[in-house]
Amino acid sequence: MSTYKTSDFRKGLKVQIDGEPYLMVEMNFVKPGKGNALYKCRLKNLIRGTTLDRVYKGGDTLDSADVEEVDAQFLYKQVDTFVFMNQETYDQYELSAEQVDDGWKWIKEGTVCKMLLYNGNPITMEPPPHVNLKVEYCEPGARGDTATNVTKQIKLETGGEVLAPLFINIGDILRIDTRTGEYVERVRS
Repeated sequence: MSTYKTSDFRKGLKVQIDGEPYLMVEMNFVKPGKGNALYKCRLKNLIRGTTLDRVYKGGDTLDSADVEEVDAQFLYKQVDTFVFMNQETYDQYELSAEQVDDGWKWIKEGTVCKMLLYNGNPITMEPPPHVNLKVEYCEPGARGDTATNVTKQIKLETGGEVLAPLFINIGDILRIDTRTGEYVERVRS
């Protein structure tokens, strides 16, 4: 297992602390007038989602986490379990509703997602940055209501909901930014 020195510390680094994987969310370098340089780090537990603040002195080391990111295709949902398949090895992975979190709103069968594996076991899933989804239900827009930025609630084919402009109708295909959960544009078919 490789290790990272403090000079390697940066945002996005995946390290192992007390046998659990952490993501370095924030890293600040502090050089006081006297003494060693300090590295103030905020770390997010990749399994539980909790955060941890730690301070390291120059020369300290951290072990790298055995974390791998793979492309996995969403196959189907079974009660509270989401089943994915690795695009390269065809291994199937099951994630709980807690692990998928709000990502379920943006995935339909066949969607390829980024999956994070720790020691070969799936821990989180991230949908693609943009997805095209069909409008399943929305209220009809009122004619003549042309005020700017007027929106309405739209229900998508996955069951997720977004705010979109009044001109959107049932059956339209919308591009959604999965990072913010916002409507981007209507896609011409």
